[in-house]
Amino acid sequence: MIKKLSLVSLFTLLPASYYFAQTTVSAYLKDADGKPIERAEVDLKGKDNDVTADKIGYFQFVDLMPGHYQIVITKPNYETKVMEFDVMDSEKKKDLGTITLYSALTSADQGLTIIDNNGSDDEDSNSGQASTVGLLQSSQDVFNRIASFDLGAYWFRPRGIDGRTSENMMNGVSMVKSDNGNVDFSNWGGLNEIVRYPEISTNHSPSEYAFGGASGVIYKNTKASEYRKGFQATYSITNRNYRQRVSLRYTSGMSKKGWAFTIMGAKRWAEEGIQEGTFYDAYGTYLGIEKKFNDNHTITFNAFASPYRRSTASPSTQEVYDYRGVHYNSYWGWQDGEKRSERVRKGFQPIFQLQDFWKINKKSNLWTTASYQFGKDKGSRLDWQNAQNPSPTYYKKLPSYYLNSIIYSQFHNNTPADQYTALLDGYNEANNNWANNNTDVTQINWTNLYAANRNSADGSARYFLVNDVSDDKVFNAATHYTYNFNDKTRFLLNVSYQNFKSEYYREINDLLGANYVLNVDPYADSNRPGSTGFYNLNDTQTQKHVGDKINYDYILRRQEVKVNPGLKLSTGQFDIFVSALAGYSTSSREGLFQNYLYQNTSFGKSKDYNYWNYGLKGQIVYRLNGRNFFVYNGAYFSQAPFLDDIFINGRVNNYAVPNIKNAVVSANDLSYVISTPFLKLRATGYIVNTQNDTNVQRFFADGLTLSVDNSDTGGVEDKTASAFVTQTMSNVNKRNMGAELGVDVKVLPTLSLQGVASWGEYKYTNNPNVYISSDVMAAPYANLGTAYIKDFKVGGTAQKAFSAGFRYNSPKYWWFGASWNYLDDNNLDPSAILRTAEFIQNNNSSTPFVNLNDAKVSQYMQQVKLPSSFFVNANVGKSWMIGKYYVLISGSVNNILNNRKYITGGFEQIRSSNGNIDFENDYNSKYPNFAPKYWYTQGRSYFVNLQVRF
Repeated sequence: MIKKLSLVSLFTLLPASYYFAQTTVSAYLKDADGKPIERAEVDLKGKDNDVTADKIGYFQFVDLMPGHYQIVITKPNYETKVMEFDVMDSEKKKDLGTITLYSALTSADQGLTIIDNNGSDDEDSNSGQASTVGLLQSSQDVFNRIASFDLGAYWFRPRGIDGRTSENMMNGVSMVKSDNGNVDFSNWGGLNEIVRYPEISTNHSPSEYAFGGASGVIYKNTKASEYRKGFQATYSITNRNYRQRVSLRYTSGMSKKGWAFTIMGAKRWAEEGIQEGTFYDAYGTYLGIEKKFNDNHTITFNAFASPYRRSTASPSTQEVYDYRGVHYNSYWGWQDGEKRSERVRKGFQPIFQLQDFWKINKKSNLWTTASYQFGKDKGSRLDWQNAQNPSPTYYKKLPSYYLNSIIYSQFHNNTPADQYTALLDGYNEANNNWANNNTDVTQINWTNLYAANRNSADGSARYFLVNDVSDDKVFNAATHYTYNFNDKTRFLLNVSYQNFKSEYYREINDLLGANYVLNVDPYADSNRPGSTGFYNLNDTQTQKHVGDKINYDYILRRQEVKVNPGLKLSTGQFDIFVSALAGYSTSSREGLFQNYLYQNTSFGKSKDYNYWNYGLKGQIVYRLNGRNFFVYNGAYFSQAPFLDDIFINGRVNNYAVPNIKNAVVSANDLSYVISTPFLKLRATGYIVNTQNDTNVQRFFADGLTLSVDNSDTGGVEDKTASAFVTQTMSNVNKRNMGAELGVDVKVLPTLSLQGVASWGEYKYTNNPNVYISSDVMAAPYANLGTAYIKDFKVGGTAQKAFSAGFRYNSPKYWWFGASWNYLDDNNLDPSAILRTAEFIQNNNSSTPFVNLNDAKVSQYMQQVKLPSSFFVNANVGKSWMIGKYYVLISGSVNNILNNRKYITGGFEQIRSSNGNIDFENDYNSKYPNFAPKYWYTQGRSYFVNLQVRF
């Protein structure tokens, strides 16, 4: 519908000749692909009237007097257009023709670093941190746009909501993994021009395409005919996650016979990234085929294949950063003059999708999709048997270990003089090595690892590389039905089915010069005296070689059905959207190894764990007038636990977390929205309550003595865990509440000022239950009781964030922008073990440790607060039309002032896990042996992008 705003004229007071001299001015708006741009705002400068382009991009002004005029055309994600024209006395109509708006590329891939902890089983996976950079993409809302890019570059997470409550959909089906609830964006890595500009329902607002969770629904269709006909080439350089990127896309356009093809290839690479010893080598390919049978029926085929190979960077303690700087990475070392990393991830999991679009009649449509994904993801790491930890940051190799030992010996005054001298010499040597960066010590010493294997008396490996492998097979089917009762009422129905199956196992990657790896647990005599120690009692071969499976092998399965009806209607000044959910899932584990510690519970299929999900979402928009709105979003729903949440130690047994339940989320927000050509504002208050959540963390524990029930042998045993353990918190309650403000003010036709404020309070609201499981316990788990974390803040993101900036859009098709960004109130997630009775109570006497009192307990239990910081970002760009060629160059610089003091995340180490004198001395030292590990922001970074269309 065309919106017309006319000047009010008193015709009886005007001469007839003057009235007939007034003019109608019109034009069509289109993008670079020639497609109409709807809902763009067109402002006539110096006048009170403005118009909005209709669905075909058409707009007009009526009753314009003769004279000179200027119009400003604005639409999110497009460059602002400023045009001037003259109206002559003799003109009754003036056609400005077709006006082209070009993309501002605000959602281009920025090459940002990703913290990778997927599938890791060591202490580095205890962060619970996942990137949200680019997740929200660039929406029409100024708050979401700035939160995603300017603040998101520093790991800001809007409303502090766990990303596992989002829904990310590609061509109608969910891309969320059933094992951990995350989305593997590497499956379409590098294909930015294909997956850009999705439709987004932010936070817990309802969506037309899926019910979603508390952190939004992202929906993207990749129809081959949607892309601009011809070629598009892109080249990028950066100093972030990778160094260079090239891509080429070709689209045929729709032929007369109804065929369209789009094909794209991309490569991203870095011999070394911004972090020391990291590399990147990734490809992205896409094929889209579309067949249009008629105006009512279209079928598309989409294939994504993005193989990659890259290394990851380590977190470190503050001591290590003080010695070696924030770009230090402990995962590499020199070998034959080249840097070699132990942590290399590689994967290839292609996706094939067939989608049918059927316009049944004028009122109803049906979209149906079938999708299949398969392939392996592998992550390597060093392992060892009967040898010392090879990590250069192992606590006994750092200067602090010797210094703390000296302090401890002085406290007890019981260390012989010769041992004291040895400790002092050890400190001086370690301090010298780290201060002067002796890479034989500060990095992995591959030469020593090979030498240890060559000197092995029986030829078995002391050190070797393993791959932790996930072999996925995922089938999805979904349908999306719409029925329009009339122009104001619409019915929606989404039905989806997912069948997830993945085999997880460990395989030998490299023997590092040894003949074989011993297929027997070297700690079997202490874990279970008299046992064989075989990781798999059904495989008694003692020697394993490259490619052989070792340690664990199991399958996780999950089937899930969701039904999501919805209704949208308009009545009077209200727009209402109601969405409901009914879902059912069944999950199980099948062990392929019979582990010697869990002979009765490791092999074979577990019982099925079945969950029903229900939910209701609603949105009410009240239009005060055409520019002022109130918007309410409410949601109440349950979410079944993911597979990794259900099985407490899935690698070696079928045991589930006791009394695990569906998480229940209730969320409400209320917004006031202003939308005019000169001012866009959203002010929102929100509260999100989560109950019965499950939190799983894995780390290394040293000296954790537990009394556990052994269901295989009977009786109660004291077990000391000096190995990798799994910590599970169940029945976790959280409350996320706060306020958001986003403002965009157009002070000039070409200059906009933007500001964002986010003020949140994200807390645990109860004391959850804590369970510990470890291979060495030879028991399903140990119940540690209650973790006293009520009123502790939820970690992983800044709870206070602010941004202020500007953007200048020149009529000559160039722009420049800059922003100041401030983040505060960021905390480490509290470690559950440190805040249980295990920390303060002696297991042997069942009484508190004698050296502890209430003041000390409060001190040791206090949360780790991370420093606040501010950053300055800038971006610039220019586009040209050179004949038929469209050329665009853009660039951005983050953290211009090179701030390297901001900690984006981390985790507390839990090795000495009780409150005895050793812990107290360690806690109070300058560099504790088991201090928290951090990730730091990486300093100044840049991204430059060149794009050519022809």
